[in-house]
Amino acid sequence: MRFQTPLEPATLLRRYKRFLADIRLDDGRETVAHCANPGSMMGLAEAGQRIWVEPNDDPRKKLKYGWRLVEHDGGHFTGVDTGRANAVLREALEAEAVPELRNHGFRAEVKYGTGSRVDFLLEREGRPDLYVEVKSVTLMRNAGLAEFPDSVTARGLKHLQELTGMVRQGHEAALFFLVQRTDADSVGVAADIDAAYADGLQRARDAGVQVMAYDCRIGPGEISLRKALPVPG
Repeated sequence: MRFQTPLEPATLLRRYKRFLADIRLDDGRETVAHCANPGSMMGLAEAGQRIWVEPNDDPRKKLKYGWRLVEHDGGHFTGVDTGRANAVLREALEAEAVPELRNHGFRAEVKYGTGSRVDFLLEREGRPDLYVEVKSVTLMRNAGLAEFPDSVTARGLKHLQELTGMVRQGHEAALFFLVQRTDADSVGVAADIDAAYADGLQRARDAGVQVMAYDCRIGPGEISLRKALPVPG
């Protein structure tokens, strides 16, 4: 999926209050950008990092820039907007670009479980419905290994429990790690950050929840699904 407006390069000055970032554009202007990422952004929010932001002229929005990418050495990028994960997968589902998720129709944000909404509910001929939860993965502490989560996630644990419940009711369920990095070779769980989530994921897998991961093509022009990555465990 292409960005609505061309991204502009900038330098990160600081990220604060989770959703705000002071930035310096390449023309020297300093301003505040919206940061659409509730996680810790470990390794991605250091002062001086090269980033890319999306301008907007919407009078309803207080902030005129949205932080979208971090640029790394070697021409690699990380997408920091967690909301892009669902949009990227939706585009891939429409194009039938994920063999494991071929479908005869799907709906988004469908109520299920105990007060939750599943990201996508896939309908498949001759098979049970498939409930799919999407998680944006951006953490990398060891070269090539993308990890989730980057902070304790009670909400993520609840989603695992909801997916497990769907399997026990006779449906199918999948956890889809959308790796918004171009430098990842595999995906793992950061058990040292959230042991409860790691335990919940193993319980979900044992119950029959499918776990899959794909990385992305990322650049200042677009983000799109690329290839499957292994998720050992």
